[in-house]
Amino acid sequence: MHFQIPNWLIIAGAIGQMFTALIYPYIRHKVFDWYNDIKKLKPLNQEIAKTYGRYIQGLNFSFGLISILFTEDLKNQSGLAVALTGLIAAYWTGKVATQFSYYPMYQIPKKPIFKIGEVLMNTLFVSFSLIFIALFWQNLAGYLQKQ
Repeated sequence: MHFQIPNWLIIAGAIGQMFTALIYPYIRHKVFDWYNDIKKLKPLNQEIAKTYGRYIQGLNFSFGLISILFTEDLKNQSGLAVALTGLIAAYWTGKVATQFSYYPMYQIPKKPIFKIGEVLMNTLFVSFSLIFIALFWQNLAGYLQKQ
């Protein structure tokens, strides 16, 4: 008997991913003062930074939406399930590694709400990584057994 990732856990992770996409504009504006920093760049670099910000938001929301709409498909141990859960696992694991290695958050305002938010957001990022790593390994093991 092997462990199956429960649907509720995938859906909880999906809701969290969509939440991060929706909350990012607030965090960029209120916590990081990102828009004022962006104004200091050359116009092309401003647009590039904004575009990458939108890509991140779009990926977070899309990964969440995919996880809600195709929960069973993400667990079916097909080649596509291996690829997609591997992509999502790599994305969030990369985010976590980058977060703790390169962005030590020295400049977060000292308000308690922002400190609590930092802990909660980092907890979400780590949980997304763990959920999708587990899902990836589960899919990979099943896929390899079928071969």
